[in-house]
Amino acid sequence: MGKCPDCGAWDSLDAERLEPKARVDPRATSMATWDESKEDLAGDAEPARHGARPITEVASAEAMDRPRIATGINELDRVLGGGFVPGSAVLLGGDPGIGKSTLLLQAAGGLARAGTRTLYVSSEESAEQVCMRAARLGVTDAPELYLLSETSLTRITEQAARALSDSPPGRPPVLIIDSVQMVYNAGLDAFPGSLTQLRRCCAELVYFAKASGVTVVLVGHVTKDGQLAGPRLLEHLVDAVLYFEGDRYHAHRVVRAVKNRFGTTLEIGLFEMRDGGLHQATDASGLAVLSGAGEARPGAVVCPVLTGSRCFMVEIQALTATGFLGAAKRKSSGLDANRLAMLIAVLEQHAGHRLADRDIFASSVGGVRVVEPAADLALLLAIAGANLRRALAPGVAVIGEVGLGGEVRPVGQLIARAHEAQRLGFKSLIVPAASAKQGAGLDEPSLSKLKLIPVKSIAMAIEQLG
Repeated sequence: MGKCPDCGAWDSLDAERLEPKARVDPRATSMATWDESKEDLAGDAEPARHGARPITEVASAEAMDRPRIATGINELDRVLGGGFVPGSAVLLGGDPGIGKSTLLLQAAGGLARAGTRTLYVSSEESAEQVCMRAARLGVTDAPELYLLSETSLTRITEQAARALSDSPPGRPPVLIIDSVQMVYNAGLDAFPGSLTQLRRCCAELVYFAKASGVTVVLVGHVTKDGQLAGPRLLEHLVDAVLYFEGDRYHAHRVVRAVKNRFGTTLEIGLFEMRDGGLHQATDASGLAVLSGAGEARPGAVVCPVLTGSRCFMVEIQALTATGFLGAAKRKSSGLDANRLAMLIAVLEQHAGHRLADRDIFASSVGGVRVVEPAADLALLLAIAGANLRRALAPGVAVIGEVGLGGEVRPVGQLIARAHEAQRLGFKSLIVPAASAKQGAGLDEPSLSKLKLIPVKSIAMAIEQLG
């Protein structure tokens, strides 16, 4: 046939071979409705995206520096690297009741107020229930925010095509699905939430995001171990994986990126849960009960911790109790258990502490996870202070990495840590002697109110315990 039966044009038909397995292609089912909607709006079909093209053609046809979509929540944008990347897929996980839906609904409201067409799909609640939560959060005044209560993937993509295909020009739309575990594909003989359904639905949504340019945000459940439910394949499919951490019985929450193709994984976002939803904790000092402002307490040491581009003071606590030789407990919360065991061994070998028959418990205050080695000396002094019933003087912070030989090794970005300690009222800072000798700007006038106490070994550091 050389003439098109629809438009009447000659020599406009291309031969295409149909594969028997083409009907199971996730890209086909997720994009069919979107392509039809775009054709209805534009009158002509969009240029084909299939086939290899020279990189010069791709660079000229598509913007290389596509602007990110800011949510208006600075702490979330910080973790994402400046906002959502158009056409990306983001997976957000967290414990039940931690505030995932609250955070995304607030982000959807911020996007809609800025003129970004946003579709919030709830597979677990009705649209009226979502609207009740939106009224509590104060996001019902955004006309660009659309709500949908649906579990069928086919109907979700169909409604997304209708609601998002005519989004304002220059503002890529956003699709939020809460949660992906309840979404199902009717073409699969499996119940919703199974591994088959989860893999297929997530793959189709990722293809939908890549081909349409819509940013897709998925909410995932977690297991008892705190890992995302379902196969690890989901983390490989999406562009960014965020974890919403914290104790649901405490106010503070932490958003951490464990994977981000368009930004760093070192940044964290700090939030505080209140009656009106999540509020940004711009001043990280509220996460820790700072001992610098109160009386000296054995087993409590404050350390300036760096996470990404921000520094905040975290109080590290330790407790020793009578245990049984050969069955002593070593428990940690928010700290690396392997690092804790190593520091206990260093204390026994190089400081003469007898800890083999002592139960040792260590934690970081405020639900902040401390993983950098720069907090080694603070944890070691907390354990030694709890065991000796001695404490550092009020207003003293500690920073330093501990080696297996009992030496205190230098750490990076010491100036930023010193500025943060001085800003929060600390008078002294115990630092590695190598860092103090190198200078590195620690003698600048802006740090004149902070006294530096250099230490070479853990023995010198333990002498600072009163």
